[in-house]
Amino acid sequence: MDRRNCSSMTDFIFLGITDNAVNKVILFTIFLFVYLITLLANLGIITMIRMDPQLHTPMYFFLSCLSFSGLSISTAVGPKMLVDLFDKNKSIPFYGCALQLLVLYTYMDRECLLMAVMAYDWYKAVSSPLLYAVSMSSRVCSLLIAGVYLVGIADALIHMTLALHLCFCVSNKINYFFCDVAPLLLLSCPDTQVNELLIFTAFGFIELSTISGVLVSYIILSVLKIYSAKGGLKAFSTCTSHLTSMAIFKGIMVFMYFRPSSSYSLDEDKMTSLFHILVILLLNLLIYSLRNKDVKQTLKKIEE
Repeated sequence: MDRRNCSSMTDFIFLGITDNAVNKVILFTIFLFVYLITLLANLGIITMIRMDPQLHTPMYFFLSCLSFSGLSISTAVGPKMLVDLFDKNKSIPFYGCALQLLVLYTYMDRECLLMAVMAYDWYKAVSSPLLYAVSMSSRVCSLLIAGVYLVGIADALIHMTLALHLCFCVSNKINYFFCDVAPLLLLSCPDTQVNELLIFTAFGFIELSTISGVLVSYIILSVLKIYSAKGGLKAFSTCTSHLTSMAIFKGIMVFMYFRPSSSYSLDEDKMTSLFHILVILLLNLLIYSLRNKDVKQTLKKIEE
């Protein structure tokens, strides 16, 4: 399609979540509370891990990275969404939309891949405790995190570049509350099959890698290598909670991104995205941290 027929976009306008004044107040109160809890909880976990020498291990290093990812995703969307609930002009600059896409996709990919990395770390700690310090040295941990970052940034840059180079000739009004690829595709006039194929390919690779890594590490390698009934029960309990968290997180991701554009329902997706960004990220933090014995002991020391 001739690019000269495309509108020159300088900003996008969000249609938001609701126009009902009462619902706005209710949603603002709920989401502000959840966002503040998420913010304080993630900052608390990161600070606690840095301050307590007993938590300076690979497991808690990855947990702090997971907390930072959750913090970044929530902050990229939460404050803007809360302000827009009562703002008549729900606009975002073109490059602001690009930045939001970059941050969201980078840290969503990072969050997914970190689950697999944490499962692998747990497997090494359980199956080879004597060699754990060597196999999960600071150099290995740094390389794993660097790899996670590189995959996330590369995927985010590709999605951002393709999405923002679409021909937006329909409108600049996005029936959403943040910049995402799916609602942007609906504003585009030319064929978006390349973008849709990229979504299926990139997310398919990341989802398959994460799910495979977690399942192999937790179920096949970890549980089966623990021969005592007590150890097996503890391992199974840990696996169950983490797999539950992953199942909810991945289920929402699959629902949101593994569908053809013809089946998009932005009204449904808005509620799903809200639940994912503001609730599931907090749930992941609770499952991965507050069920941990060392974290509980550190919290008790702080209270005392």
